[in-house]
Amino acid sequence: MKREIKKDILIIGGGLAGLTAALHLSKNNCRVCLIEKYEYPHHKVCGEYVSNEVLPYLNELGIDPFLSGAKKISRFELTDSKGNPIKTALPLGGFGISRYAFDNLLFETIKNKVEIIFDTVEKVVFNENRFSVTTQLQKNLQADFVVGAFGKRSNIDAILNRNFMQKTSPWLAVKAHFEYDFPEDTVALHNFNGGYCGLSKTETNVVNACYLATLKSFKNYKDINDFQRNVLSENPHLANFFTNAKPLFKKPLTISQISFQRKKPVENHIFMLGDSAGLIHPLCGNGMAMAIKSAQIFSELFLASYLNSDFNRNKLERIYTTLWKNEFDERLKFGRVIQKILLNPVASRLGFSIAGIVPKLLPILIAKTHGKPTA
Repeated sequence: MKREIKKDILIIGGGLAGLTAALHLSKNNCRVCLIEKYEYPHHKVCGEYVSNEVLPYLNELGIDPFLSGAKKISRFELTDSKGNPIKTALPLGGFGISRYAFDNLLFETIKNKVEIIFDTVEKVVFNENRFSVTTQLQKNLQADFVVGAFGKRSNIDAILNRNFMQKTSPWLAVKAHFEYDFPEDTVALHNFNGGYCGLSKTETNVVNACYLATLKSFKNYKDINDFQRNVLSENPHLANFFTNAKPLFKKPLTISQISFQRKKPVENHIFMLGDSAGLIHPLCGNGMAMAIKSAQIFSELFLASYLNSDFNRNKLERIYTTLWKNEFDERLKFGRVIQKILLNPVASRLGFSIAGIVPKLLPILIAKTHGKPTA
């Protein structure tokens, strides 16, 4: 079946970035079509902590995560692989909410305003200033503009032959929910040999545990439980958690080949949002806020052109690339530096020593991975 979408937008991917952009654009009379693989609600591998930098913007869109039970988070705890802690107040604060609830909240808000197709994209072709998108069920959808919000690593990245897909990535992520006595105002980042694990509470009072590990550190163990017992548990905080926490998933969610390599904000004339444009190394889990913020940047730019009937594609691509880099480039660079320090035993010990001597240093470092609140 062929669908015509004139001077409006086809969004590929219904995560936070795609859903937020769809909401913002539809509120301003754009006809939006969103394609998502899976019906809502569903769980995703994610740290499930969101910086308050996007809270004013969400409120402007009519989204209040606290009405869905989101936990107000104001404290941060960081430990080295031996469990030595550094604690501080978060400069902006944030909130804890599961992707299961947050994505579904956005979906319920837009489902009667936006055309949503649950399907898998198989091909994206740009020809004669127009897109043709082929899916498994909806054979051919036509659009003037396409937004890519398909996450960390997708079959569409392979279809587009994006550079980072040609290189293997050493990272594996694991996520699950647990019953555990944990302070709801805190997000913790516990280091272990070869990675780090984030803990924070979500709207249902369960603890989300999400960790990133190198495949090199993981490959010598037979399964996830074995790895957690022998590697993560060298950190006493994680040992206590995985010994006493009650798992609520039948099995953890996993994703491999996570790439932190540089990506382009616009590729093959597709405007990339969220992790599709660039993935920040976990430090206070700010990737969710970045996804939402990127949706805001694109939506405001597109609407300015939409209202003025000024659809100069090259100009839009150039401006979006500049705005995206101005907002996120320094965060991503700093995230890469922080990760290298945390994963290097000597540098990590030195860093923790300095942070212990200068307590104000950690909030400054956290602020480097966050933006300013904007409506």
